[in-house]
Amino acid sequence: MSKPSERGEASALRPVSSLEELAALEAESPALLVLYGGPACGVCQAIKPRIEAMLAESFPAMRGVYVDCQGEGQSVCAQRQVFSLPVIRLWFDGRPFDEFVRAFSLAALHRSIERPYHKGNQA
Repeated sequence: MSKPSERGEASALRPVSSLEELAALEAESPALLVLYGGPACGVCQAIKPRIEAMLAESFPAMRGVYVDCQGEGQSVCAQRQVFSLPVIRLWFDGRPFDEFVRAFSLAALHRSIERPYHKGNQA
């Protein structure tokens, strides 16, 4: 996996507002974190920069995307059955791996990513 900086991308979570785009990213990304949130979700806004920092520091080859369930991404959230916020879904090699809903620690998220991420990044 190439690092985001090698591809000229920022470490910020990329906004996604269509189901087709999200499905393509899930299928093609070796490692993907999807944060479902919204501007009125205080927890979502608090964890978003911390997740971005975690990806940049610990998992630079993992793609991160953000779906605004209170804005342009409402239909995506409904179709993916996301009805409470925040929700984080992890994908590895085109398959769902783990999910975190409402109350969770960032340490638990980090631990969940660590093993499959490093396994996929071995030479």
